[in-house]
Amino acid sequence: MAKQKPIFQPTWLWLIKRPVCFLGFGFGTGLAPKAPGTFGTLPAVLIAGLLLGCGVSKLSLALLCIPLFFIGIWICNETEYALGVHDYGGIVWDEIVAMMLVYACVPQGLGWWTIAFVAFRFFDAVKPPPIKWFDQRMSGGFGVMLDDVIAAFFAIAVVWVLVGLNAA
Repeated sequence: MAKQKPIFQPTWLWLIKRPVCFLGFGFGTGLAPKAPGTFGTLPAVLIAGLLLGCGVSKLSLALLCIPLFFIGIWICNETEYALGVHDYGGIVWDEIVAMMLVYACVPQGLGWWTIAFVAFRFFDAVKPPPIKWFDQRMSGGFGVMLDDVIAAFFAIAVVWVLVGLNAA
């Protein structure tokens, strides 16, 4: 499904005037002219790293993703409405929450986090079945959030397969 374009180009000023859209655009990272989904995933690296570095457990980080998912439905709905477009590429709250979930479920360390990041971005961009099925059939903020969480589970599975192969 091809991404639609809004009738105007969102800007920093537009985001600052709309706090919900500022969140939807991942604190502005979704404004990146190329690969907004990849740039939009970067805040998750910082947020997860800070929380885990400050002593938040991986379980707590994973549990935090549950309310962030449901809040994200509202954030993505509101941002879509403001843009007049479904699942605009600059809406990246879904990437942030999904990537935080991935980091809560994979081993710590730059190597594993890099593999997890690449795996998540692959599954989110390529959308193999069943991700594509959900992406095409679910609408609104729920649809925006759901396909990324499914991509997160795929990425987690890939990392854990690699962990198992590494241990063998």
